[in-house]
Amino acid sequence: MLNSFAVYVVPGLVSVYNIIVIRSFIQGLPESLTEAAMVDGAGHFRCYWQIVLPCCKPVLATVALWCAVGAWNQWFDTFLYCSSKENLTTLQYEMMKLLSSATQSGRDLSSVYGNGQQVANTITPTSIRAAVTIVASAPILVVYPFLQKYFVKGVTLGATKG
Repeated sequence: MLNSFAVYVVPGLVSVYNIIVIRSFIQGLPESLTEAAMVDGAGHFRCYWQIVLPCCKPVLATVALWCAVGAWNQWFDTFLYCSSKENLTTLQYEMMKLLSSATQSGRDLSSVYGNGQQVANTITPTSIRAAVTIVASAPILVVYPFLQKYFVKGVTLGATKG
């Protein structure tokens, strides 16, 4: 999987924690739903596909959000497996490189006008870190409002057994 896109997909396919959350949510569904479908002649697969899976939208959206945030914040996989291929690096990895180069330089990166006057505001590693944090969190903040209603249902209903 070195230097391939599969390094981003394959390790995150199965998560035991997510399986437990989905399983507990499905166990919390009323058995009368599946029993009624079985009485009407539905098989196990059809019962799952048309009854159980549509009821699982909240927990699936919750797990999808967790997986998306986890994948979005990963830079270490790129560092280990794909750092030699520029077209496979992620935004988080590039920002980590930017932060480490700004921190290692140990000096302020000051802007200078053409006439030799120095700008009063200097670009410090702290200001770069703040800008990188805003850039990294912006896409998740854009997606979260659309998944919020499912996220709240999935977290609360998956934790209790009715």
